[in-house]
Amino acid sequence: MSRLNLLEETRYEKLPVTVFPDSTAASNSVAARIAALIRDKQSRGEKTVLGLATGATPVKVYKELIRLHKVEGLSFKNVVTFNLDEYFPMQPDAEQSYVTFMKQQLFDHVDIDPANIHIPDGTLAEEDVAQFCINYEQKINSYGGLDLQILGIGRTGHIGFNEPGSAPNSGTRLVTLDDLTRRDASRDFGGKENVPTKAITMGVGTIFKAREIILMAWNLKKASIIKKAVEGSVSSEVPATYLQLSDKVEFILDQDAAAELTRFDTPWLVRDCVWDIQLIKKAVVWLSKTTGKPILKLTEEDYNNNGMAQLATEKGPVYNINIDIFNKLQHTITGWPGGKPNADDSQRPERKDPAKKRSIIFSPHPDDDVISMGGTFIRLADQGHEVHVAYQTSGNTAVWDDDVLRFMEFAIDFNKAQGIDTTTLENTYRESREFIGKKLPNQPDQIAIRDVKGLIRKGEAIAGARFAGLPDENIHFQNLPFYDRQKTNSNVSFEDDIQQTVELLRKVKPHQVFAAGDFADPHGTHKVCFDVILAALQRLKGTEEWVDDCWLWLYRGAWHEFEIHEIQMAVPLSPQEVMRKRLAIYKHQSQKDLPVFPGDDAREFWVRAEQRTAETARAYDELGLAEYEAIEAFVRWEF
Repeated sequence: MSRLNLLEETRYEKLPVTVFPDSTAASNSVAARIAALIRDKQSRGEKTVLGLATGATPVKVYKELIRLHKVEGLSFKNVVTFNLDEYFPMQPDAEQSYVTFMKQQLFDHVDIDPANIHIPDGTLAEEDVAQFCINYEQKINSYGGLDLQILGIGRTGHIGFNEPGSAPNSGTRLVTLDDLTRRDASRDFGGKENVPTKAITMGVGTIFKAREIILMAWNLKKASIIKKAVEGSVSSEVPATYLQLSDKVEFILDQDAAAELTRFDTPWLVRDCVWDIQLIKKAVVWLSKTTGKPILKLTEEDYNNNGMAQLATEKGPVYNINIDIFNKLQHTITGWPGGKPNADDSQRPERKDPAKKRSIIFSPHPDDDVISMGGTFIRLADQGHEVHVAYQTSGNTAVWDDDVLRFMEFAIDFNKAQGIDTTTLENTYRESREFIGKKLPNQPDQIAIRDVKGLIRKGEAIAGARFAGLPDENIHFQNLPFYDRQKTNSNVSFEDDIQQTVELLRKVKPHQVFAAGDFADPHGTHKVCFDVILAALQRLKGTEEWVDDCWLWLYRGAWHEFEIHEIQMAVPLSPQEVMRKRLAIYKHQSQKDLPVFPGDDAREFWVRAEQRTAETARAYDELGLAEYEAIEAFVRWEF
């Protein structure tokens, strides 16, 4: 691409942005730049002064730096580091401290001099913090300032812990954390109430003094804030926008984090496009929403006035484009998610044969099935298909501790009423109650407590699946081992998870597999569960004949929905079916009212589910298609 074309394509971007295919490639590139800087400075007998970040974003960078040290001899003896921030108060040996994080992720694996490591002190008395911050700034200056500062970005737009409202010339200081920042950290602390309300952070002004600044961001969860940071106006409401004022900064993104930038999201606004059908569909849906007109009322003037003249010229007349896209969207709608028997299926999302299919719904947590696709679940069962559901994890993390004691007390009283000895159960109850009374934030549960939490969710899932119409023999609990292993070890193998999934698929031999494609799940479980399913299907492909006739459909849960142009199967629900779905969700009583990890959406799960599917139906209606009470959406994954 010529420089002129690149400038045109990125004209909405107010700072340099480099996009990599994935976070691994991006992280390796950043690590290579750090290594080159270290080696260059070492060759001149100088120290390299690095500003380091914590959180999930830089983990792969640190992993590659460790590899470069161990395999390629990169030395850190002349490296001096200053970390951006630390929670306050915070003990350095706490699991959630950034001292612990940096040791585990980098420092314990390279030859850096401990005297050259600087991290804000979370153990200070609050009255001593101001002087510490002054000394921290002076220490950075004593080394001649930062050669390179790496940054992540929070969903509030914070860099370091410079939350909305931070000044562009701010220095190292004690700050109060934004509520969204604390919610995002809640899983590490076992609940938002345990997350510190304050932190010590380098200021925006301190960051600006670095001779080079790299901000990194990965995955779709960061896409919306990246768009604001890169293309929005400079504002204290999004502190990362201050970086637009620097000529030393570069944003390093993966494709998902860059997805909402204009050149990727609406490329027709910045360049000529190669118009395949998917891009045409996206553009026409966008134009309909932008103009507030149904698709069939869009005119040539609408196309020309909204950056789509090239499409009108190459593929027009525009009314033909409108009709084609309208029909394609119309053909996604079906009341037969298992295929309509004895019907022409050439323009239907699912094939008609076999008339009665074997379908398996994989649910990462014990309620994702009914929350995300409960109406379709019930419809498949009502239409006579052999439906199975597989609950991939126990979901035991998301149960309140007092529910454990309540269920244990019930078991003791019930056994006593039956004349059964309760000595062992009472001992377990006392041990559990004592443990819960002294439990530290994010401390792994005892096995007995974990088992009770899992059984609570298992009982709820059985009730929900039975309500949807499944016989007990079609309800499967995988309890994949990675779920509990990851609580104590971040480097886990998924081989036994994959093998267990392979065996279940071999047993069912499904024509349809439904899997959670909602990778915005804040806990990451959905993505792991999907990867396990995909790996299992790929192993079976070519060895089992039924796999060649197996279709993989993705659904999304309570976190967000597919975009209209992405949807390949839209299952409309009547008001009565919406109510049946709600009742199925109600079976999950431990998740009712206030779940342990609600995310940053205050609505109950059943409310989210209903409003999400109603919004999808409304979007179809506004495009000029039929008006439904609700629509559940699916995308087919080619594996």
